[in-house]
Amino acid sequence: MFIQTEATPNPATLKFLPGQDVMGAGGAANFISSDSAKRSPLATGLFTIEGIDGVFLGADFITVTSSGAKDWDVLKPQILGAIMDHFSSDQPVITEEAVTADSGEDDSVVTQIKELLDTRVRPAVAQDGGDIIFHGFEDGIVYLEMHGACAGCPSSSATLKHGIENMLKYYVPEVVEVRPHQ
Repeated sequence: MFIQTEATPNPATLKFLPGQDVMGAGGAANFISSDSAKRSPLATGLFTIEGIDGVFLGADFITVTSSGAKDWDVLKPQILGAIMDHFSSDQPVITEEAVTADSGEDDSVVTQIKELLDTRVRPAVAQDGGDIIFHGFEDGIVYLEMHGACAGCPSSSATLKHGIENMLKYYVPEVVEVRPHQ
């Protein structure tokens, strides 16, 4: 198995491309601790490495966030080993169905927002090793959450406020602001 790595805009996060599906098309899972990773044997294995603060599983990539306590030159071989061990073990990436962030019926404005996020924003943030999750639309305000490499990236707030907010306001006049989900 040959696993490629890519730098991300977030210096604390590195993107790993195992050359095969991780979560599959449209799938994603974010883990911020070993406790939250219990439903993923892959993420659990990565959290056994000292200095790992976060694991994000995308369609065909894995992003790993370091606490900064260890250099990437030390962490990278350990991470590559854990990823290879996982995929050679034939264990599932996720042992139970992922919970979706949104629920309920979508109205036409929410449908438009989600479609724009899926077609124009998600592919761009996935290239940087992250994902964007829609959490709601209320009183003209869209609530979004950045995951993976984008979660701690210094430019993520500018991306939300200037890039995504401007695009959504242009295509969906009902949108007046974009805020990070707290």
